[in-house]
Amino acid sequence: MTAIERGAGAPRPETAGAPMRVLERSIYRGPHLYSASPMIRIQLDLGTLEQWPTDRLPYFAERLLALLPGLADHGCSYKQPGGFVRRLQDGTWLGHVIEHVALELQIRAGSPVTRGKTRSVKDRPGVYNILYTYREEDAALAAGAGALRLVASLLPQEFRAVEGLEMLGVAPSDDPQNVAAIIAALEQLLRPRALGPTTRALVDAAERRGIPVMRLNQQSLIQFGTGSRQKRIRASITGETSQIAVDVAGDKNLTKQLLAEAGLPVPRGTVVREEEDCVREARRLRWPVVVKPLDGNHGRGVTTDLFDEEAVRTAFRLAAQHSRRVIVEQQVRGNDHRILVVAGKVVAVAERMPAQVVGDGFHAIRQLIDFLNQDPRRGTGHANMLTRIQVDEAMLALLAKTGTSPATVPMAGEIVRLRHTANLSTGGTAVDRTDVIHPYNVSVAEQAAAVVGLDVCGIDFLSPDITRPVRETGGGIVEVNAAPGFRMHLDPSSGKPRDVARPVIDALFPRGRRSRIPIFAITGTNGKSTTVRMVSRILCQDGRNVGMTTTNGIYFNDHLMTEADASGPKSARMVLRNPSVDVAVLETARGGILREGLGFPAADIGAVLNVTADHLGLRGIDTVEQLATVKSVVVESVARRGHSILNADDPMCLRIARHARGTIVWFSLEGEATMSPMLRAHIAGRGMAVLREPGRDGGMIVLHRDGERSEVMHAAEIPATLGGIAEFNIANALAAVAMCAAQKVALDVIADGLRAFSSSFADSPGRLNVHDAHGIRFILDYAHNPAGLAALGQVIDSLRGDYKRVLGMVSIPGDRRDEDILEMGRLAGVIFDEIMFREAPDGRGRPRGETNGLMSQGAMLAGMPADRVRRILEEEEAVETTLRMGEPGDLIVVMPSAIDKVWQQILDFRPEPRREAGTSTAISQSTRPGELEALLDG
Repeated sequence: MTAIERGAGAPRPETAGAPMRVLERSIYRGPHLYSASPMIRIQLDLGTLEQWPTDRLPYFAERLLALLPGLADHGCSYKQPGGFVRRLQDGTWLGHVIEHVALELQIRAGSPVTRGKTRSVKDRPGVYNILYTYREEDAALAAGAGALRLVASLLPQEFRAVEGLEMLGVAPSDDPQNVAAIIAALEQLLRPRALGPTTRALVDAAERRGIPVMRLNQQSLIQFGTGSRQKRIRASITGETSQIAVDVAGDKNLTKQLLAEAGLPVPRGTVVREEEDCVREARRLRWPVVVKPLDGNHGRGVTTDLFDEEAVRTAFRLAAQHSRRVIVEQQVRGNDHRILVVAGKVVAVAERMPAQVVGDGFHAIRQLIDFLNQDPRRGTGHANMLTRIQVDEAMLALLAKTGTSPATVPMAGEIVRLRHTANLSTGGTAVDRTDVIHPYNVSVAEQAAAVVGLDVCGIDFLSPDITRPVRETGGGIVEVNAAPGFRMHLDPSSGKPRDVARPVIDALFPRGRRSRIPIFAITGTNGKSTTVRMVSRILCQDGRNVGMTTTNGIYFNDHLMTEADASGPKSARMVLRNPSVDVAVLETARGGILREGLGFPAADIGAVLNVTADHLGLRGIDTVEQLATVKSVVVESVARRGHSILNADDPMCLRIARHARGTIVWFSLEGEATMSPMLRAHIAGRGMAVLREPGRDGGMIVLHRDGERSEVMHAAEIPATLGGIAEFNIANALAAVAMCAAQKVALDVIADGLRAFSSSFADSPGRLNVHDAHGIRFILDYAHNPAGLAALGQVIDSLRGDYKRVLGMVSIPGDRRDEDILEMGRLAGVIFDEIMFREAPDGRGRPRGETNGLMSQGAMLAGMPADRVRRILEEEEAVETTLRMGEPGDLIVVMPSAIDKVWQQILDFRPEPRREAGTSTAISQSTRPGELEALLDG
């Protein structure tokens, strides 16, 4: 053990150090705060090791590179091999080292990932966010765990512990320095989800074209594109592949019959069910013959070069293991070729060689096979470009024909054939012949694909000389395959590799045809759900099938399909997978962005409605500026030709604009006379903006575009604005107009859509819903933060003169900051004549009663008399009590959490005869004035 392993002989910290500790981990599946690429994030506290960069750790770099020499190829910030080694030598922090080790472990396990970054967390010394790309989540997390343990194992003894590793799953090896075991464990995790060469090539080709890719199962079912523009594949079977064609190709006898009737060269033969029939037909056809299963594949059960009846009997029994019906046919002489036809055109030709070994006079056949299997290109099944050669009964039978066995030592230069067929799946190899095939043979193959009807077709073609017409040399088509493998063309054993995936993708998505449906991504502190619904209504009015996500659920057009909080990336992906959806309108909340990023790679329309103080103090977001950075991910992910929609009246949106992509479109409640200089310059420069010009009926909504001014409609024409008094819904409508106009929806369609959108519970549940009954007006609104309550207060002020009293049931989630809860209470004290504060079900970790107490303090600070403040914990009871406090001529405003349940409670409410003063249930359950004064004094 070296001195550094013993923890001696190196500079030591003066005090015992705290171990490294994993604080958080995230799996980002879409664009996120740190990158547009899917990444793993590990938040790590280095503890005392913050003071120990790599240049202060003797022999650390040398030992690390000895374990993982591939790190020497990492370019790091220098962007050239050896760059990371320079960083190690110059001194870098261990978080950065762990990032590169996690990448290298994945690379060594067969997952080619290259991008990573490590950033310190502001105002938290020693805490770092380690980020690195991945292809498979479980393996990537395990690579992170392995990297942490490996790096820690190279430190002095007291620093080797790592806390919090359980967040990353099971460590890939008991021995943190056993790199081979770590790699093997990662390979085990990667293997079940690894795409085969054919599917991987198609996925890569689609990604090069910028086509979205979604994996739909654990195998090879892949969706390219989104919504109604999507196409699907399973390996080389595409959504355009005819089922009839697949069935025809699977019936080898029918295929041969159809090809023969089309005048194409095929061997004579017939289908038999019995062994004696097979022998009789073989005699009739004349030797040699081939026997194969009618519906087999990959060369299984095929026997060639049959010259006698006994060999035919053996071959029949082998074929019968794979199919109840067996083909016996003339053997066509010639070399075995696979011709790949895509969309009616030959795109690649490979000559296939059966598995064989070449003797050296010293080693037995079995040893020579072992030598071939050491080729890193060979693997099991179809995972690798070549397949390992297996010694089985078929091989033993073939060797026995020549009087040899696996123990035989062939002479130097002697070629020993190991298989009847040249399939890659049995260990064969391939030589590219695309450039030399004769045009006549190309025509024969293309006609064969057309006769069978396959869009992607593999033709097994025997020809003594592929450079000459088959009509002169003899030979012909022996099989037509649906779902042909691409391995032999992508990486032939010799000859030029062919990009055969590209023509498949080009056939599915001809150049100029879009693969993505339009995506509207809408975020902001308040107004998201209403704006999403407005946009959806307009687009439905335009005749499109709309997939919509909101905090209430997932909708198809106006139909609720799934009831849930659907404002995150998982719900977005559900909409984008739906082949009936023409356009996606997605509410995009901060929580999903922080948790796993966006549910899509890019949006056509990205909108930030506003950014105000809410959800602060959660998940490392402590300031409005940081919250704005989270929201800005939406507009940073707008496509190059897309549009970013921003609120010109919001200071944070003005900051966000610096990072927005696409064309910026502003909306503002300020008209031309009072607009900001920035907005005036934007419009003067032929920029696009939507304004509310002051005037009657809530003002006029006006679109400025390309230097032209167009009036859209009066704000009061939109039912959701309550005659133009609900300014926050006017602002939401401005954003909706901007988004739809940017997508070139006609202005009259936009106006009709907004006229059809009301604040009813059916159109916008929980958003300014009005119900009149018993001489009382009830308003239900999900105002759950101070900004939302302030906006609602403006509407209430406009209505106040029509009512005797305004009563409110108010709450705020308990995970908000104390100052936000106090502010909620203060605003309530200003807005309402009497208040009911409640907590559940949004306590979110605070002691029961604490949120109500803080809101009550806020109300008292605003001057609300103590006898007009009540507090009940449970929502249902608080709603019932608030409703029973009402009298004819009152306005009752209820701000719920359980929106559907509370709305039904309002609809079902029936007032009871009024009781004498002093006996009210509300009073008996309310906080007494003295208690409130005590709270305020406290």
